[in-house]
Amino acid sequence: QVQLVESGGGLVQAGGSLTLSCAASGSIFSRYTMGWYRQAPGKQRELVARITSGGNSNYADSVKGRFTISRDNAKNTVYLQMNSLKPEDTAVYYCDAVRGFKLYWGEGTQVTVSS
Repeated sequence: QVQLVESGGGLVQAGGSLTLSCAASGSIFSRYTMGWYRQAPGKQRELVARITSGGNSNYADSVKGRFTISRDNAKNTVYLQMNSLKPEDTAVYYCDAVRGFKLYWGEGTQVTVSS
């Protein structure tokens, strides 16, 4: 069992930055692939970025060059550094943890980017 708690969301002006954190507890964090997803009102949840247990990462095209995912296995935490934010980045951001058939979600944190 893995519990995930996101933090760091908020209101920011376009062009600004935010760093989201996702703290995990309850299992061996380092063995999980961790991801950040987002869901805007009226839209489907979409993958933003993912990082494997080995540190390999991939990003949605819409955030490449602006967002950076990282993990600190000693702190059981995954981060999403978001720069050059745009109004279209406004959404609830969720982290997930995946290992084999096991999948866990956090409850999300709101990010609002004003124009």
